Amino acid sequence: MASLRADFDEVIRRVNAGREFAHASFEPIFYLVFPPRDILEVKRQLPAWTAALRNQGWDVEIFSVAQHVLDILRNAPMRNIWLAADRKAPLAWDKTNKSLANALTSKNQLQNRLEEVLTRLENKPNAIVLVTDLEALHPYMRIGAIEAQLQGKFHVPTVFLYPGTRTGKTRLRFLGFYPEDGNYRSVHVGG
Repeated sequence: MASLRADFDEVIRRVNAGREFAHASFEPIFYLVFPPRDILEVKRQLPAWTAALRNQGWDVEIFSVAQHVLDILRNAPMRNIWLAADRKAPLAWDKTNKSLANALTSKNQLQNRLEEVLTRLENKPNAIVLVTDLEALHPYMRIGAIEAQLQGKFHVPTVFLYPGTRTGKTRLRFLGFYPEDGNYRSVHVGG
């Protein structure tokens, strides 16, 4: 896992460089891209990475996509209807996934939660956001859609821990099997 740690160190080096040479059009969005087989190792490393950042003076905020997805789905007004429909047709995965995806994307609930964090931290000079557990977006959506909608709102360094592969300077393949997506404006390291 030496390369994973080295890639994380490289992301932080670039965050620090961006902080020193920031200009008006630069949004401090970074992706640590790692193979999906390393998802558990990233989770193991996260406490150490968080501690290292705090030792460097960063005020670290963790935004767990999995926790927010769980919270949105648990509190969805349609939850009881979904559960009843699931009992009637427990193998109707396409229909179930479509309903859950609609709950996440309607009213931009997940996007709004990330935006609230970015807005709250906007004037904190040492704030950094680590967006974790992106794999929880499968099969509902990809993070690039949220990043695109929040363009112009990333004023604090934001590091997405992205399980997937890099297929070019700005193209990523979520979880290594989704079609490549080139709509990223961020700095990518690893993958």
